[in-house]
Amino acid sequence: MNLINYTFKSEPFDVTTKDVICGVVGSGNLEILVSELDDSEQSKFIINTSVSGFDHIWEAVIQEFVNRYAVGGLQFEINDMGATPAVVSLRLSQAINILEGEAHE
Repeated sequence: MNLINYTFKSEPFDVTTKDVICGVVGSGNLEILVSELDDSEQSKFIINTSVSGFDHIWEAVIQEFVNRYAVGGLQFEINDMGATPAVVSLRLSQAINILEGEAHE
């Protein structure tokens, strides 16, 4: 497994529920576990992936997500089994939707 860590500055996330599990660990998919961080102006991403050599792609996808959402005070642990960037982006957005209380399936 390849382990990648990123920390980004971000506006604080403004919802009280801060623990979520989204997705499943399976071929071409990933699981995201969201938990609270003490620092409300930072977001942390811990990525465990079965694929190596794509750190720059991960960074670009995560940076785009952080630019789109205020995720300060949240830690995202991502367990990946070869998901495409589109699936990663989808799962991250789903996690935020769940945290915000929107309907999901």
